[in-house]
Amino acid sequence: MNLTDRINNKKLQEIAGKVCGDIPVSMEDALYMLSTNDILDLGIIADYLRKKWHGDITYYGVNMNLNYTNICELRCPLCAFSCDMHDENAFLLSHGEIEERMNRAVGEGIDEVHIVGGLHPELKLGYFEKMLRIIKRVKPDIHIVAFTAVEYEYFAKVNNLSLEEVFKRLIDAGVDAVPGGGAEIFSPEIREKIAPKKISGEKWLDVMLTAHKAGLKTNATILYNHLETAGDIADHLLKIRALQDETGGFKTLVPLQFHEGNTQVKSKGLSTGYDDIRIYSTSRIVLQNVPHIKALWMYIGDKMAQTLQNFGVDDIGATYHNEKVVHAAGAKTPDYGTESFLRRLIETAGFKAVRTAADYRNN
Repeated sequence: MNLTDRINNKKLQEIAGKVCGDIPVSMEDALYMLSTNDILDLGIIADYLRKKWHGDITYYGVNMNLNYTNICELRCPLCAFSCDMHDENAFLLSHGEIEERMNRAVGEGIDEVHIVGGLHPELKLGYFEKMLRIIKRVKPDIHIVAFTAVEYEYFAKVNNLSLEEVFKRLIDAGVDAVPGGGAEIFSPEIREKIAPKKISGEKWLDVMLTAHKAGLKTNATILYNHLETAGDIADHLLKIRALQDETGGFKTLVPLQFHEGNTQVKSKGLSTGYDDIRIYSTSRIVLQNVPHIKALWMYIGDKMAQTLQNFGVDDIGATYHNEKVVHAAGAKTPDYGTESFLRRLIETAGFKAVRTAADYRNN
């Protein structure tokens, strides 16, 4: 039985026909998928693409989060993590503290470190180069996923350097890939409300273009369940698809469910299971040219992480020692998961668990 014969919904049959013919779906298609209640039919299409890319494999990682500072001059309304310089709970890790944390995490068997932090006005590029070299000295084969597009643009500005020079120096110091944070939602109107001082969506895309030209593979993110509309989500996904057509540099899309705790942004309400399924399935179907769709179990919870493996998701994230950002916003999940916990989430859902790093090495 071919794909379209398995689907009852006529509009989704049309979309399935495009998918089978490798025809990119339209804005209209994306809007329909983001609103349909026929999630089982939607899931059949998303699962078809997931299996086309990855078969029955679901990836996971063993890593640590390194949030080097929460001091940030942007203080975005959506962020519960950032602080002013003299706030009681402000912190900045010294290089000695970073080395200590790395030694401890490497002793626990990590393959990767994920580094993001605030825009600290007193940190120059040398701080980051030394940080990266320390990490590589502790474990030379560690995979370093470091600094969002927002951070790279800021490094260029405060150091009076070109973006190309910043990437060159940090790649030389040890950066292997770029996380997808800071994309939020590209809509200028919504961005003005949730992150008014952050770089624009167009600038975020431009930084990622520069990263791809420098030879780096990157993630992309989309933040949902705050003030955005279905149109904003569809527009965001289509812009990522367009840049991917140009560069091929995105390896993973990571939808992020907004958590409003301790932020200045009031969300539309609790995201439902249907909402989550529509977002992830639509992302998989719109982004036929991006290899991976990741659902961070720490954001969405273990049960939904299991479910979404049948709706386009092939990666549920990693162990995340010391995750700070989403937990500052009230996430109820643990801030660390064991490897056996992640394997169980995958295998009890009927998939094959494969350990990897963000470059999907050896896979």
